[in-house]
This record gives sequence, structure tokens and C-alpha cells, in this order.
Amino acid sequence: MSLIVMKFGGSSVGTPERMQRVAKRIVDSQLAGNRVIVVVSAMGDTTDDLIDQSKLLNPNPPAREMDMLLTTGEQISVALLSMTIHQLGHQAVSLTGWQAGIRTEAVHSKAKITDIRPDRLFKELDAGNVVIVAGFQGMTEDGDITTLGRGGSDTTAVALAAAVKADVCEIYTDVDGVYSTDPRVVKVARKLNEISYDEMLELAHLGAAVLHPRAVEYAKHNNVKLVVRSSFTQNEGTSVKEEAVMEQGVVVRGIAFDKNVARISILGVEDEPGVLANVFGSLANSGIDVDVIVQSGVKSGKADFSFTVSGDDEARAVDVINGIRAEVPFSEVTSEAGLVKVSIVGAGMVSNPGVAATMFKAISSLGVSIKMVSTSEIKVSCIIAAEPLQEVVRSLHTAYGLDTAEQVFVGGPQDRR
Repeated sequence: MSLIVMKFGGSSVGTPERMQRVAKRIVDSQLAGNRVIVVVSAMGDTTDDLIDQSKLLNPNPPAREMDMLLTTGEQISVALLSMTIHQLGHQAVSLTGWQAGIRTEAVHSKAKITDIRPDRLFKELDAGNVVIVAGFQGMTEDGDITTLGRGGSDTTAVALAAAVKADVCEIYTDVDGVYSTDPRVVKVARKLNEISYDEMLELAHLGAAVLHPRAVEYAKHNNVKLVVRSSFTQNEGTSVKEEAVMEQGVVVRGIAFDKNVARISILGVEDEPGVLANVFGSLANSGIDVDVIVQSGVKSGKADFSFTVSGDDEARAVDVINGIRAEVPFSEVTSEAGLVKVSIVGAGMVSNPGVAATMFKAISSLGVSIKMVSTSEIKVSCIIAAEPLQEVVRSLHTAYGLDTAEQVFVGGPQDRR
């Protein structure tokens, strides 16, 4: 008898009909001899609706009260799903995150899980129940309700799977699995049968929305086998595990992109020790994540350097830099919005020279300028203007031999919570 954790995103349970389909799938898994724990997100647009309601009453509500509000979305989902399973004639019990034993740090809106005490889970499983847990939430040691931030339900599912030593954690969404790139951009994108934790982690960080990076990190650290599958078909999904089988001749596994990038440039900075630490320390203290960093050569004791941030953080980043001008003298700070980051990812890149050159050639052949480049052992990222993004992605997909007509994309926008 296998122990399985099944996670369903908001679109998978967004209507009564979809809720019934999910319930039937869960019951079928139990009837097949499995013990089943289910993690569910809030239905459809419930979370957005709750946020909109809060803003009507308080444009800047306390983070604690927002966590109290937003966790109700998942609680509605688990109760309704449990009722639906009961209607099918089977036993189920719904639990909040804290009833399931999830403890978090005392941080609101983006707490990290610190501990899981699975005693209640095993008790309910032993009683023959399907256990349905509200994703995205937990409780501090002091008894305050917290939310886990973006990707919180994925993280909940993986963390529970690790705590109960589940045989597999199945992430159900509205796509058939992990694709070589977004099939809405490249119609002949390939669905991958397998992908390694490291490759999936890079793709997730670089913009692929099918799994959240935090969930993949948790799975890798705890060696949790993940399978990404569709809620709407019975098709085999994509297995995410430590080592994935390499296809013959396939060096690049996938292409990801981030459409929301801004470049900040600081010109004429004194070339002195501690300058970069001051700049990026100040940005970090303001909660601004920095991605690609490039420094030009030093001339007359002055250097220029550029870095990228989320487009949403552009104005704040410029303000932070201007705010430390007294400590870090510079000539000028400029910013450029409307950029994108396109990346290639593949474990096979380590032992295959010329992979980056192929990328640069494919992009330049379209007359597109590369503004910045970042590399690691298994990825290369280029910052380019936004307008030619789709053409660039299609060109790269062809250049690395990823095109195929055999895979058919099923589904719409991917669940992200």
C-alpha cells in the first residue's frame, strides 16, 4: 500500500464540476489501494477577491489580519472537497494547516515552514480517511496564523510528503506536465517525461510557472519524488527526481523566460573595496532581489556596473541607490524597463562546449541585441528587449532540436499557488 500526497491548484477545483472530478480522482486513488493525503488551494479567484475586499476597507491592512483573511480561501476548498467525497460514499476529513501540524516562523505573508508534526495525519489515515489539508498556511508557536507566500500550496504538499515519507507527491495542475517551453508560445513544445531537481529548480527560478522554486528546493533537500500531472486528463506527467535520463543528443532540456525585468545602471563609481557590498546590501535591506550583475572595466579609477531587478522594483531600486549616494559616490544612475530574460537550461550543458555560442547566434540572427548575460553550469540567461521575445524563444527551441509535433498541449494558464 502506497502513501501518496496529491496537490490540486485553484483552477483544478475552481467550479463545482471540477471539484467533483477531483473528488472522483482522489477516490479512485484510494480504491487502488493507496493511503491519500490531499493538499488544496483556494478555488479559482477566491484569493484575489478577498484581497480586493480588504482594500475597499483598508488600503494598507496589517499583515497579520491579511493572513487571517486569506487562509479562509483554502479552508473553504478543503471543506467542500471533503463534502464531495462523502457524497461519493467515502470517508474524508478536512484539516487546516495548523491542524495538520504545520508550524512556521513568525513572519506574515511569506512564512517558512519550521516543523511538521504529522501525528494527526497518521491518526486520520489509520481511521480510513482521505486527509484533505488546506495549503498555503501554518501556525507559529505562539498560535498566530501565517501564510507561506507565492507557491505556498506546492510547498505545503512537498513538506507534508517529506514529513510522512510519502512514496510520491503528485502536483495536479492544468497542464500535462513540464514542457520544453511554454506551449502557448511554441505550439510544438515537448512534454518532458523526466527532469532533474536541479534543472527544474533553474527553470522555476527563471520563469517557468508550473512549480514554485521553494517547493522544488524542499523536494530536492528531502529527496521527495514529484510528479506533475494534469487534473483534466489521465496522461502520464513529468517526474522530477535526483537524476533524470538524458535523451540522446538533447543538451538543452528547456527554455524559460521572465517578462518583467528592469536594468539599473550605476555609472562612474569609485573603484574601492566595499562599494558593491554597500550597494547590494542596501538593496537587500529594502527587500529588493537582484538577479544578473555585470561590471565593466575600470577606467581612471571609475567603474560602471549594471544589474537587473523585477520590473515592479525598478523605481524603489533607483530610490535606494540615490539614497546611498553620500556613502557611494557615483556620476549617474539610470534605469531601463520593458526588458525580458530568456534562458536555456540543461544538465548536459556541462560537458558540451558551444552551447552558449548557439544561443548567441540564434538571437543575433534575428537582429536582437543582447544587453546582459548570466551563466551557471546548467543555464545561460540573456537580457533582451521585450518585443522580440516570442520569436527568440521559437528560434532557440528550434536551434537546440526541441521541436516535435508529437506532444499536444492541454490546458490554460498554470496554477501558481
